Amino acid sequence: MVAPTQERRIRRPEPPRRAPRKALPWPLNIYQTAVGKKWVMAITGLGLIGFVLAHMAGNLKLYLGAEDIYDYGVFLKEMGSPILPKTHLLWILRAGLLAMFVLHIHSAYTLTRMNAVSNPKANVTGQKTYDGGQEFAAANFASRSMRWTGIIIALYVIFHLFDLTWGATSDEWVKGDHYNNIVDSFQRVPVAAIYIVANVALAVHIFHGAWSMFQSLGVTSPQYNHLRRYVAYGISAVILIGNVSFPIAVLLGIVDHVEPTYLEDASALLSLI
Repeated sequence: MVAPTQERRIRRPEPPRRAPRKALPWPLNIYQTAVGKKWVMAITGLGLIGFVLAHMAGNLKLYLGAEDIYDYGVFLKEMGSPILPKTHLLWILRAGLLAMFVLHIHSAYTLTRMNAVSNPKANVTGQKTYDGGQEFAAANFASRSMRWTGIIIALYVIFHLFDLTWGATSDEWVKGDHYNNIVDSFQRVPVAAIYIVANVALAVHIFHGAWSMFQSLGVTSPQYNHLRRYVAYGISAVILIGNVSFPIAVLLGIVDHVEPTYLEDASALLSLI
């Protein structure tokens, strides 16, 4: 008999434990560790930032005119020629970009899961929080919003492909006419608004990525850590201003339709990703 004042202890069955994961062969097993995932996320993030900057710089030719955009597209198509057949190097670069994108998402997701298991009280993003008051308010906001800005960016990439690369969202889209395709797309106010919102999210995401990238790679020193803030602000600001200028220029009529007489072969210009 159990005394009335004594609490009855009820044994609850323990949840079944997962079998330990099989270790991958070296060097793939490094990716199974938190440090390895942080390195992969930092390196792929650096590569993706490089692509965003290069893509923005190429699209700045929009202000030089349709022929410059056309010549830029032909250059991309002929990269690596005659060593490689035309477009082969471009598709290799696209495959590498896709691999970086997938690895970046996977490493971020699995790091969040690992952080949640090891520290249930951690913030839901799995990102580092910062101390120091107002000086780090922007870093804190960017850190907490990494998951949501990442989702916005991923959804926008899909929309961007359908809109400008495949022309599935407009009857005015013409294969190879990258200049007028951009104008047609951004003259639609909802599309321009989507582009602007997505690039604000991209800038916030890149701000935190650039801020924490060097720390993830182990390159950190109290003497130079303040420079990380300036680098993060600078990269994200350049990308935001450059990319957002395109829809604004189209909506204001600074960039408008032209007669595509420069197209000798419409199939020669591959739409950029």
